Amino acid sequence: MEPRYHSVILDEDKCKGCTNCIKRCPTEAIRVRNGRAFILTERCIDCGECIRICENHAKRAIGDDLDQAISFPYRVALPAPSLYAQFRRELTPKDLNKALIRLGFHEVAEVAAAAELTTVAIREYLKDLDRLPKPMISSACPVVVRLIQMKYPTLIPHLIPVEAPYITAARLAREKVCRERSLRPEEVGLFFLAPCPAKITEVKTDTGQVPLINGVIPISSVYGRLQQAMAHIDEDCSDGGSTTTGVGVGWARTGGENIALAQENVLAVDGIHNVLELLEEIELEHLTDVDYIEALACPNGCVGGALTVENRFVARVKIRKLAEKLDDSRIPDAVVEEGKRLYAAGKLTQKEELRPKAVLQLDNNLADAIRKMGELEEILAELPGMDCGSCGAPTCRSLAEDIVLGRAQLADCVFILREQINTLAQELLLLAKKRPQALKED
Repeated sequence: MEPRYHSVILDEDKCKGCTNCIKRCPTEAIRVRNGRAFILTERCIDCGECIRICENHAKRAIGDDLDQAISFPYRVALPAPSLYAQFRRELTPKDLNKALIRLGFHEVAEVAAAAELTTVAIREYLKDLDRLPKPMISSACPVVVRLIQMKYPTLIPHLIPVEAPYITAARLAREKVCRERSLRPEEVGLFFLAPCPAKITEVKTDTGQVPLINGVIPISSVYGRLQQAMAHIDEDCSDGGSTTTGVGVGWARTGGENIALAQENVLAVDGIHNVLELLEEIELEHLTDVDYIEALACPNGCVGGALTVENRFVARVKIRKLAEKLDDSRIPDAVVEEGKRLYAAGKLTQKEELRPKAVLQLDNNLADAIRKMGELEEILAELPGMDCGSCGAPTCRSLAEDIVLGRAQLADCVFILREQINTLAQELLLLAKKRPQALKED
């Protein structure tokens, strides 16, 4: 399996072994053994669903701290559009920019503004729609991309090869700052304020000598300090320097990307299990009359990310109102021209080809893997097929996989265990009725 950083971790001291998480995990990446959960890293896509479902708060995401930015001579904040909807007071992107600068950043590179460029790039790509597989699928959500790579590799050609807005924002910001400030790349610290664990994972998986993004700060961890800074923004003499419109802001909620694209025959889906259902339909070629699908793993879009603070329904309304206030009907002509120029130069397209990701490898040796697959099917035939989760695995098939891989035993199934106990009890009863010849009466 490929080495991969994972932001979602388990706090064993808080885990009660309740099995709620194994039932909700979309990739069957969680098991419960000996009263504690553990995560199969090769299956985990860092969607954060386990963080949402765990009532004991045993699952959490590891991100960076705001204080880590201090080590860089020049610091740039990359706020996700969903951040605008996290505060009780009505605020504008300019207000948020002022607050971030008060926290120690030298400038702000708005991801919402980069989303406008991404919109232009997608529009340009979809001009060749007649030659593309239908439907095309947005690649903005890293969870959806990873899910397709793992469970639906035949759909990889359907993913649109355009960089996510936060990647574009970081790439352009680093080039701009280094050029205008005459700084070396390693002197510039870019920190993304993220709504979900998957974006932390994607950034941390970057193995470049000079990372594109130096750190990812969960919105939930910086929220308190931003609240304090908000109390003083009216005293700030700066104007916030915002350039974003409602088009980019709208990307934070479900349907915002489709509104920005202004395309016909589009769909929007949110929530990881709804996404799974839709991907099944696409794989079965039931949606070939749809041109484009905006797929977001978090409910209500990025405003419902596992690392956000505000109620997702309230946040979605806030984003909609802010987007409309900032005009979500059109992208400025200058931005459109810049987007076309950058797209033509290849600066808005993905730099690496997406490939399938293996999740189940029974053995490195092909012959042994085939033999173990046969064992798996035999074990599966013995199991009841109820997928109750009592064994600590989400399905009977996943338990069979674990048994073959040495992570579980057949007796972990409560139904098998009951049968074994009944059989043993009957044998003991028969033995109890038998008496040695030496003890028999004449």
